[in-house]
Amino acid sequence: MRALRREDIRQVGSGNIGATNVWRTYGAGYGVPVMLLDTLKGFVPALLATIYVGHLAGVIAGGAAMLGHWRPLFMKFARGGKAVATCGGAFLGVAPVVGGIGAVVWIVVFVLSRYASLASIIAAISLPVIAAALSEPWPVIAFAAIAALAVIVLHRPNISRLRAGTETRFRFRRPAQQQRQPVKS
Repeated sequence: MRALRREDIRQVGSGNIGATNVWRTYGAGYGVPVMLLDTLKGFVPALLATIYVGHLAGVIAGGAAMLGHWRPLFMKFARGGKAVATCGGAFLGVAPVVGGIGAVVWIVVFVLSRYASLASIIAAISLPVIAAALSEPWPVIAFAAIAALAVIVLHRPNISRLRAGTETRFRFRRPAQQQRQPVKS
């Protein structure tokens, strides 16, 4: 964002580098490409590792992509994103049906609630259930459980705001003269 908007995304909105903050701050024109890139970041390594080595390598590659999104090397391991889109991409690469159903769960919860955080948490919790129900190999089921736990842990502040009724609902259109909000503490 810095190159395109001359503004550091870590200094506005939630301070998160992920697609939700980019979309909320700059709109769909920037948010959708960021979401697609975050998804590809998990999809490509997980798919290639699964095809060429196997499910265990695929989940390790997907997990590494999630870790890299959460604490990016190029940001000197400072806070990155919450790895939801990267997790979705990893599952689309390692277990496409699980990833696809998880994406549908995310979309349904998001459309009904307009809370990206709630949709992310519920979709993450659904992954190990779906993987087990579909009799996926043990590495996929274990990865689903660990990824779900990671998403929940990374969403602790959101869970607190959801419980308090102060979590921000997603708006598809920004108000005409919306001022950039400084990073929330």
